[in-house]
Amino acid sequence: MTPEIAVLIPCFNEQETISAVVSAFRTHIPDATAFVYDNASTDLTIERARNAGAIVRSEPLRGKGCVVRRMFADIEADIYVLVDGDDTYDAASAQKLIAALVRDSLDLVSAVRVDSTRKTYRTGHRFGNWLLTRLVAQLFGKRFSDMLSGYRVMSRRFVKSFPALSTGFEIETELTVHALQMRIPIAEIGTPYRERPPGSSSKLRTISDGARIMRTIAYLLKEERPLAFFGALSASLALLSFAVGVPVIVEFLRTGLVPRLPTAVLATGLMMLASLSLVCGLILHTVTRGRIEMKRLYYLSIPIRFRREQ
Repeated sequence: MTPEIAVLIPCFNEQETISAVVSAFRTHIPDATAFVYDNASTDLTIERARNAGAIVRSEPLRGKGCVVRRMFADIEADIYVLVDGDDTYDAASAQKLIAALVRDSLDLVSAVRVDSTRKTYRTGHRFGNWLLTRLVAQLFGKRFSDMLSGYRVMSRRFVKSFPALSTGFEIETELTVHALQMRIPIAEIGTPYRERPPGSSSKLRTISDGARIMRTIAYLLKEERPLAFFGALSASLALLSFAVGVPVIVEFLRTGLVPRLPTAVLATGLMMLASLSLVCGLILHTVTRGRIEMKRLYYLSIPIRFRREQ
């Protein structure tokens, strides 16, 4: 049975590039249906996307995460190709990514950007991607080398089991952590990555969007690994309590007096908070495990409708 393939292109003000992106993917994946979701653009993006042969829909809530959430909810397909509309990703690599997904029974194949020059994207973006990828690898598992790639091929059961809670560019982080948490079969494949066409500028703001991604990582750590999050908080509070309280204890053992009563009360309070934090982590760990089990069961209940090569 031939799989139904959907190319999903979240789009903002991209009139200079959207026609080329849609045309390229329709050429290299002729059996696919291209969907362009416009996110309140103020130029000719919608008209040009439609003229290039894409099905155009709109999402009024601003932010890439809102667009991806709407696309995943609305579109029914067997294989999903998610790609940015800025004409920096290689459409010719789509067949290779799809073939790997089908051949190896994967749920996610992520394109690793291989740029020909260091000018392809800004130094701040390059360093931020490296730093955030390393951080996620340390916290959730080292299976991705390019966490913020905007070019991914996904199975139906991955897409339909993904909660998509983010609103902005942190959606790539959420996609990555979801794949790591669910321990689904994934792969990365290097694909060419080129400079933006003249007149096109990146919507990603290095500092502000980087800070939002960091907050998202912290939030996902609390939600998906609460014992590690609250355990680290508990250890920090306990160490602070010892640092404050040990001199008081030493003074008491030496003289039998507690001359710094406020310090003793502070140390006691910090230790109580450390204990409460650890208990919260243990309880939430049990709750999270049950939630992950339910997500896993739902993920497994979604049938795979494309044929794998033997």
